[in-house]
Amino acid sequence: MAYPLITNCPVCSKQLKITKLQCTHCHTTVENEFQLSKFAALGQDQLQFIETFLKCRGNIKEVEKELGISYPTVRGKLDDIITSLGYTTNKKMEIDKKKIVSMLEKGEITAEEAIHLLKEGEL
Repeated sequence: MAYPLITNCPVCSKQLKITKLQCTHCHTTVENEFQLSKFAALGQDQLQFIETFLKCRGNIKEVEKELGISYPTVRGKLDDIITSLGYTTNKKMEIDKKKIVSMLEKGEITAEEAIHLLKEGEL
């Protein structure tokens, strides 16, 4: 039975190093220090969200429908994942007003969500 990969030590909570890989077919073993992907540190919920986001080809409106959550919630989840991957999100990033209007015209966001985004840009 295979267990999910853990990335932090259960004793001290520091990051673990992967030092051994083994083939399940021929039992060849390779030992060395292997680097984990940044995605290995994400939680199961975050990975499922990324999978849904990719399946929807990054269309936030489709992600909303698929998960039954609002546009601001989708953005919040994306920001959380971006932060977990070690990047910073700038909440005060300049909002592209033309892009918001275009998204509204295409039906990708609601009028309420457009207003929220425009107000967010005024922070």
